[in-house]
Amino acid sequence: MRFAISALLAISAMLAPFTAMAQSADATGVIDEVSTATQTIKLDDGTEYQTPTEFDFDGLEKDVEVVIFYTIVDGKRMINDLELVQQ
Repeated sequence: MRFAISALLAISAMLAPFTAMAQSADATGVIDEVSTATQTIKLDDGTEYQTPTEFDFDGLEKDVEVVIFYTIVDGKRMINDLELVQQ
């Protein structure tokens, strides 16, 4: 039994770095749609991003240019940070 537990611990230790390798990416675009009901922001290229639960939508509206920093979680683009592009 101790051998089985040791083997499981060793395997999980080897696989742990793969889950921690989630990398953040960024995208620049113009907002096409903002939905507070579904907590999403859609850019003009059709890409949709999920906002965190406590997200401030002030100043975000159609035709505003933004840079979105996101991580893909369960197939969804989850916003880590968002910056308005100054014009």
